[in-house]
Amino acid sequence: MNPCIDSNCQNYPNIEALMDKGEPVCISLCKEEAETSEMLFCELVHMARNGESFLIEDQRCRPGKFILGISENSPAEYYLKSNRYQNEEMAQKAVDSLPRIEREYGSLKIEPMRKNNGKFDVLLLYLKPESAMKIIQAYAFNFGEGITSRSIGAASICGDCTARPLKEGIGISYGCKGSRKHSDYTNDEVPIGIAYNMLQKIEEGLKKIPATFD
Repeated sequence: MNPCIDSNCQNYPNIEALMDKGEPVCISLCKEEAETSEMLFCELVHMARNGESFLIEDQRCRPGKFILGISENSPAEYYLKSNRYQNEEMAQKAVDSLPRIEREYGSLKIEPMRKNNGKFDVLLLYLKPESAMKIIQAYAFNFGEGITSRSIGAASICGDCTARPLKEGIGISYGCKGSRKHSDYTNDEVPIGIAYNMLQKIEEGLKKIPATFD
């Protein structure tokens, strides 16, 4: 685990400590102008987990453009041709179920938590199942209910873990073909996104819930 080295990360030490490899990634919706990346959003997030920072206006993944609110072109035809769904109706139904970013913005900043200035929109982590469980337990500690998980195994990092938390506060995923293929997080890791305004409650909940093996 890469420890955070400045005061920004220390605001959420219990959350940060849950990651075994790399560090949490901050996603910020910005107004600055930027350039299109030739990489996928999920690739950039994975690289930020390992210390790199990016400011992008667009990225290469076709479904990602739709999920991130950059394009209105539905990925239904792309999904159908890639044999993910049995027919056109199911492909379109799947697309209709995907979360999307609806807020207007100019660019996306993707950076490791230690490089962030304390202002961002979503914190994205890659966790072992037990650690993901603790995030859910911390949420339940505060709200007395479970999180909503409606992943269809598509648009994992951009949809489930970025767009969904912006609307619902938290999003968990089991990955998708694209993100697992291109960004190489391991089979025993679960990606999860937490909205900025939810972090303090999760942090406090983690302090108070019982340890797994107590």
